[in-house]
Amino acid sequence: MSSPVKPQPDLPPEEQTVEPIPEERSVPSKSKPRSTTVRSAQINSMQIVFGSILAISLLLAINFSGRIAAGRNIASERGDLEQAIQTLAAQATALRSELGYVSSDAYVEAWARRDGNMIKPGEVLIVPVPPQRTLQPMPTPTLPALAGAPEAETENWKMWWNLFFDAPPGG
Repeated sequence: MSSPVKPQPDLPPEEQTVEPIPEERSVPSKSKPRSTTVRSAQINSMQIVFGSILAISLLLAINFSGRIAAGRNIASERGDLEQAIQTLAAQATALRSELGYVSSDAYVEAWARRDGNMIKPGEVLIVPVPPQRTLQPMPTPTLPALAGAPEAETENWKMWWNLFFDAPPGG
């Protein structure tokens, strides 16, 4: 029959010793009661809480670093878009001013005189005509004859032989 264990309330569970409570027997026991230290091999609740906090912290750190990287990408895209907006705004301003000039009477009159060949009443239209010239043909230049005897034409295969082997064939 196993003997009951007497707890020690003032010590932490890792340092408590197990002391058997003596049973009342009619025959005295010849062996001494043993005192052993019990170490908890099980995971206690503090370790579970610490592990949970560590895991949650790791997940939050990974998520936070991902958000930082995404924030940098968004910031660079925002800068590019703001620059594109400024460029387009400058183009829109230039186009509005050109539209104002094109829709004015001054532009219509300038176009009519320049491209439309139109005149006002009382004016005379003068269109310059280039003079009629006949071009004299130039004689085709000829090459002067080379001094000495003309070169004998080499056969095609001999030219290729000389290119590849730097020596005349058969020599």
